[in-house]
Amino acid sequence: MDLTPVVRTLLVDDEPLIRAGLRMILDGAAGVEVVGEAGDGRAGVQAAAALRPDVVLMDLRMPLLDGIAATREIVGAGRGAAVVVLTSFDTEGFIADALDAGAQGFLLKSAPPEELTEAVRQAAAGAMPFTPAVLRRVVQLAARAPRPDDADQLAELSERELEVALLIADGLGNQEIADRLYLSLPTVKTYVSRLFGKLDASNRVQIALAVRRARLG
Repeated sequence: MDLTPVVRTLLVDDEPLIRAGLRMILDGAAGVEVVGEAGDGRAGVQAAAALRPDVVLMDLRMPLLDGIAATREIVGAGRGAAVVVLTSFDTEGFIADALDAGAQGFLLKSAPPEELTEAVRQAAAGAMPFTPAVLRRVVQLAARAPRPDDADQLAELSERELEVALLIADGLGNQEIADRLYLSLPTVKTYVSRLFGKLDASNRVQIALAVRRARLG
């Protein structure tokens, strides 16, 4: 009997055909279940509150409430849903805004099906899925925007907290960090929670960006 948790996923996109295609891909993948759909950002926020998904696949350009604002509301609610932006637009402005809103990953709609399903699993596990081209842009953005307070905040971390932060910046999920540092999974989750507070971060991507901006990653 397979006891692996199923990743409960919410689709938020204003194109019915896009949602239908995503549902077909994800419902056919092992360990992933689409628990709901929404056709605009406002409905997406409401569905996330009602359904408590593990992962939200979020479009950017939608009526009533755009994907950036919807991401900010979902992440700000603190219910633990990881938001992965899925869009056709990879300009630096969109990427920066999405990450600032708390998105945990950023994929292009041109990504192959297997990359999409793996991204959902990674996000649920605490990792940060990015289309490779987008990840390069993220690193470039961080390198161009160093902030003195990032280094100050990192200097106040314990040795173990800094180790965890560096591994988050390398893209590792919680279980991978636990295996690397010979820690239990609950212990890693405790360290990650501490990092959120100490680095003023709302998600793992913002921890990674703080590390990159401080030139430690």
